[in-house]
Amino acid sequence: MRRTASRREYGSPRDVDATMTTLGIIGAGHIGSQVARVAVANGYDVVIANSRGPETLADLVAELGPKATAATAAEAADAGDVVVVTVPLGKIDRLPVEQLAGKIVLDTNNYYFERDGHIEALDKGETTTSELLQRELPTSRIAKAFNHILAADITTDGAPAGTPDRRALATAGGDAEAVEFVTRFYDEAGFDTVNIGPLSESWRVERDRPAYVVRQNAAELEANLAIANRVP
Repeated sequence: MRRTASRREYGSPRDVDATMTTLGIIGAGHIGSQVARVAVANGYDVVIANSRGPETLADLVAELGPKATAATAAEAADAGDVVVVTVPLGKIDRLPVEQLAGKIVLDTNNYYFERDGHIEALDKGETTTSELLQRELPTSRIAKAFNHILAADITTDGAPAGTPDRRALATAGGDAEAVEFVTRFYDEAGFDTVNIGPLSESWRVERDRPAYVVRQNAAELEANLAIANRVP
């Protein structure tokens, strides 16, 4: 596991770029809405979608301001330079595969058998939720992100880089650019990053493991990842 932290301070302007990143967000629930707030605060354009239609997002978009737009899932996927997928596990087979082809996709999912029904391969520890998403999106570049933090903490628990005991979040993925983006975005949100490794290791930070939804700095997160059981 590799720890990553940069020097950009939370809330500071992003580096000037000729083409500012547009973040597509598919899923406007607790996590999706909070990620949208962090993105807008750091200068991203946001195109956000839910399953009920763009018109149902009017209040959220009004709150987010002129850098946010409501859209369909296909439109959000098409518009996003990077796309956050934050839908229940049972709905990942409905994602716009063509529009997500070749793109960095951030996966926030966890397995809740009470909601998703039992999935034998997950119950037995034979795969991970991110690997299931990769199977649905074979040409997308998947990285795990924001799956082991309470939604409310995303906008309230960040701190400037270098702050003692700064909270850390984990990511996993086989695409270096996708992991690099998560690391940068975490830092902009106010968090250090611990890189678990490939998607096959992302179970270490899922539900019912020691690192799940607890506040921890990078050293503590690394320790919790190390003691996790494959089948909790």
